Amino acid sequence: MFCIGSLKLKSNLFLSPLAGYTNLPFRLTLREIGGLDLATTDLVNARSLLEKNPKAFKLIETCPADRPLAVQLFGAVPEEMRDAAVYLESIGISAVDINMGCPVRKVCRVGGGSAMMTDLDKTTQLVKGMVDAVKIPVTAKMRLGWDDANWTAPDLARALEDVGVSAIAVHGRTREQGFEGTVKLAGIRAVVQAVNRIPVIGNGDVTTPQAAQRMLEETGCAAVSIGRGAFYNPWIFLHTSHFLLTGELLPEPKFEERIRVLCRHLDLMIEVFGEQLGCRMFRKVAPWYAKRFGPANEFNKRVVTISTREEFLKVLNHYLNWRQQFLDENGALKPSYQPAPLVASFMQEPEVATRQSIPVPKGPVEVW
Repeated sequence: MFCIGSLKLKSNLFLSPLAGYTNLPFRLTLREIGGLDLATTDLVNARSLLEKNPKAFKLIETCPADRPLAVQLFGAVPEEMRDAAVYLESIGISAVDINMGCPVRKVCRVGGGSAMMTDLDKTTQLVKGMVDAVKIPVTAKMRLGWDDANWTAPDLARALEDVGVSAIAVHGRTREQGFEGTVKLAGIRAVVQAVNRIPVIGNGDVTTPQAAQRMLEETGCAAVSIGRGAFYNPWIFLHTSHFLLTGELLPEPKFEERIRVLCRHLDLMIEVFGEQLGCRMFRKVAPWYAKRFGPANEFNKRVVTISTREEFLKVLNHYLNWRQQFLDENGALKPSYQPAPLVASFMQEPEVATRQSIPVPKGPVEVW
């Protein structure tokens, strides 16, 4: 049992918000695989939520199977942030997370995201207003600071604890870094040491169960939040949970299981967004699954054109038939297949689960 304020959780493995990707279909896909407990939505503009903007409402769309769920808010107007938190509590959201880590200019320009780390007094007053207005936990997600010369996260975490925040999540990079370089575990450890009672959640570069274990052991954080690592490997929560309990690494999913989950994800996209929009959105999702298929150019060049489920199934069937010529079920070359040198140089073994660096998904977060 792991607790964030009054919220009791079954696991200390959480899904981080990833703008444009951690929508309801993705969250449900991960939950069905297993190992995930608390998930957080894409960041939502508090003002848009209060104005009942349809896009904002779509970002917080959920269902009974998508629990427990936190909604991440951004904004710099205390009254708007407070009222948005009250509204979210009224519709049954489990927790409210405040975005203090987004480095995107349009967010920082209005005083939200990483800009909140530059004015501790103003930020703590805003947060106190939210904490006092709701009974559900209020948490904050931050980076280490604006740049390497200004690691404000420890001081901010201590100040937020004093005004009642229930947990702090720390991405171990600065705003200046974006997603470049490596996560600074020492910075996360400094935040852990700065607070007295509340849990600190480590985030960044958790791509394998071993990386999650290292994060926990070297920083002393109480939980781990996974973003890009989940997009690259939807099984990471299940595998990490098992590894932390037993020390045993589960085998990688078979190719057939990857295809099953890929198709299930598309079905959920269509169910939530409609066929045409769901398929268009899936164009940027399917190639991520294909990163673990072995040779996949034949799939990737076609799947980015789909507009219907029928078109997707045609692309998939074409790829499966193409693949059967020379690959076994694990994506390895059949012993009987002897490709020409040029073909052989193109064919690669499937990417291993120990990949340390994951590209930033294209879309809203590509400038983070």
